[in-house]
Amino acid sequence: MKLFTGLILCSLVLEVHSGWFSFLGEAYEGTKDMWRAYSDMREANYKNSDKYFHARGNYDAAQRGPGGVWAAEVISNARENIQRVTDLFKPGDSGHGLEDSRADQEANEWGRSGKDPNHFRPAGLPDKY
Repeated sequence: MKLFTGLILCSLVLEVHSGWFSFLGEAYEGTKDMWRAYSDMREANYKNSDKYFHARGNYDAAQRGPGGVWAAEVISNARENIQRVTDLFKPGDSGHGLEDSRADQEANEWGRSGKDPNHFRPAGLPDKY
């Protein structure tokens, strides 16, 4: 009986650890997906494409699993919060503003929910992206 109880306890502990490692792996890969979308956005430098890249990065990260969803949400929220703070210190109209931030967050949530990021794809954006 003690052996059986010990085996059950050990398997539960190992399951928790493997689940935790899985989550961390998903978060790491999701972070790389977010970085790739950001890098592609900078490289493309294509007018009105930022919502597409927001949605695509979040979509790709979310496909990794719960860890990817978590990473995408943390990174997206941090980016918007940093943008709001830096906008306070820019003289004149920075072009970002509250409406643009809300639209970015809608694109982020769209992608994280598994919806097709191409919904935000601007006409003429090269197929490479």
